[in-house]
Amino acid sequence: MTETISLPLWLVLMGAALTVWALLDRLFLPGIRLYLRRRSNTLIEEFDKRLDLPLPAFKLIKRQVIIDRLMYDPQIQETVEEYCQENGASSKEVLKKVERYAKEIAPAFNALIYYRFGCWLCKSVARLLYRVRVGFVDEEGIRRVDPKSSIVFIMNHRSNMDYILLGFFASQRVVLSFAAGEWARVWPIQQFLRAMGAFFVRRGSGNPLYRCILARYVQMATEAGVVQAVFPEGKLSRDGRLEEPKIGLLDYMLREFDPDKERDLVFIPAGVNYDRIFEDRTLLMSIDPKAKQKSLLGVIYTTSSFIIHNLWLMLRGRWHRFGYAVVNFGTPLSMREYVKKHKVDFKNMEKEVRIEKVKVLAQDLMHKIGNLIPVSPTSLIAYVFAENPEKTLSELEIKARVQSLISKLEEHGAHIYIPRSDWDYTIDVGLRMLTLRHLVTEENYLYRAASDEIKLLRYYANAIEHLIHPDKPVDRVLSSKKSNA
Repeated sequence: MTETISLPLWLVLMGAALTVWALLDRLFLPGIRLYLRRRSNTLIEEFDKRLDLPLPAFKLIKRQVIIDRLMYDPQIQETVEEYCQENGASSKEVLKKVERYAKEIAPAFNALIYYRFGCWLCKSVARLLYRVRVGFVDEEGIRRVDPKSSIVFIMNHRSNMDYILLGFFASQRVVLSFAAGEWARVWPIQQFLRAMGAFFVRRGSGNPLYRCILARYVQMATEAGVVQAVFPEGKLSRDGRLEEPKIGLLDYMLREFDPDKERDLVFIPAGVNYDRIFEDRTLLMSIDPKAKQKSLLGVIYTTSSFIIHNLWLMLRGRWHRFGYAVVNFGTPLSMREYVKKHKVDFKNMEKEVRIEKVKVLAQDLMHKIGNLIPVSPTSLIAYVFAENPEKTLSELEIKARVQSLISKLEEHGAHIYIPRSDWDYTIDVGLRMLTLRHLVTEENYLYRAASDEIKLLRYYANAIEHLIHPDKPVDRVLSSKKSNA
């Protein structure tokens, strides 16, 4: 009875590990979860008092509950049956696909991460890189929106910074949800965006099962009053101009919209413009059939070099922020008023008719967005040199040409952002940005477009060309060649 028993070291270590795990699982982790839940609830109550719209209950539903609701949704079950019959697949196999798609789409909103980390990160990054400004806001129109409405921000897509910028502006007023593309489905970006309330979308997927699940999630979120942000172009602008709108997400929202229900659906158009866009050269290369596409290592090398170069400039005190990032918010569009005015019933229309009506609405929204795009200092100066690529201009000549552009823009009702309300400073800011990037060369106080950078100058000029020449048809020859390849 008193004999010593020898145990192998691996068995002792395993026993110790199991003991520690049991203590964590039964004693410490429940306490930590309770503490975090209380902190989260306190944060939600605190921010609900500050926000214009309180956080919808749907945002606080556990992710697994959303997945279960999607899996057992009657419309999805009906689509599963049709899919099984058409493809000769078993219901068990198809339901596994449904679960996989639901897990892929569903967000996992975390109030602590959103309020304590996400909002701080958006503000810090936006302010570090840009002079962030709100140019124009239709405050009166936004004040008239019923707080019980489902609000959707509709915005042009210039850069991946759009997500951060919109999150920055919305953080003091609403809790925002947006669709993230497949580019973001990498660790740890995917986990962070899910915690911020983003849902994931496969762009251009023709799978009817997947589209049905995505549609039902969007409809559930819209009906529950989740504030969403949608980029109707569906992708970044490749040439600086507005792209044709994609109607997928809009159609999902509208096909279940009932104007007689308590909750209205309201679209708030927004326009964004930047003095510098990080992806500008990459976007231009993507539509140039002659451009040599970089390998993954090439992309990593270019990105790393860019970051290191700017860090080196910071250390030497020679770093400038990338100019201004400006957002304008326009007049809200109530769907309850829209359907009454245009005598349409999206919910009870045949699919083909509904699609055509949604396209008309999408074009109307894109027109509103286009009119809201801010005229930034860089776009103004870039337009002058893109229109005069062979000419050498003095500063006085540049100012004269800018003044001529401003007259046209004001005539067409464009929103021009004038830093410090000083036209001379505005021109200096735009000229400095272009000369620092060597898009414009300067010698003896005379300026000229760099011969090998005309495309990039045109890219920034394209952002406001539709405001200067609203009736001019868009030439997308280069884009169409690329898309048809």
